[in-house]
Amino acid sequence: MSKSTSNRVSNHTYPLILGVTGASGLIYAVRALKYLLAADYQVELVASKSTYMVWQAEQDIKMPSEAAAQEQFWREQAGVSNSGTLRCHPWSDVGAGIASGSFRTLGMIVMPCSMSTVAKLAVGLSSDLLERAADVQMKEGRKLVIVPRETPFSLIHLRNLTVLAEAGVRVVPAIPAWYHKPQSIEDLVDFVVARALDQLDIDCIPIQRWQGHR
Repeated sequence: MSKSTSNRVSNHTYPLILGVTGASGLIYAVRALKYLLAADYQVELVASKSTYMVWQAEQDIKMPSEAAAQEQFWREQAGVSNSGTLRCHPWSDVGAGIASGSFRTLGMIVMPCSMSTVAKLAVGLSSDLLERAADVQMKEGRKLVIVPRETPFSLIHLRNLTVLAEAGVRVVPAIPAWYHKPQSIEDLVDFVVARALDQLDIDCIPIQRWQGHR
């Protein structure tokens, strides 16, 4: 964490954990981070090992592995240089604070969430920091939201998602609405991100919400 970041003080008491997996659709994580930091939230970010490959495949961009450089990388992608607090964690650092139930949080959102991650969470397998942090949220009874980005869902996918839903995890598939008359890809993405953050009682994205028939 850079000196400038450590000196900032957020208006929100506890941080939110943002997990990013190797599912396609990294724009969902970027847009979430953009609005969370702009709203002065504290964000603890952990990207899985496969996220590095997806950045290369989708954007032809190399994501740095060193924590301070990764913080700058994500801020550049989100277009937010100063506001909020961001701390990035290596996927292999299972001794990080977010791996412990004693580390207080607002909850965690995994976006986008791969079916591999869904499967591991459904059986309680924690092979990296992202999975451990998510498992901690469940065992502590805190809010965990996943945004799966896959189609079509196989029966195995559906059964794993059902297990997580029965355990209290909020499942918000990356399926946008159209009643808000989207004009861009960002409009479609922002709708999904806003609905996911709604599950954590976070309202920081200016989307057009349904007002009923007129």
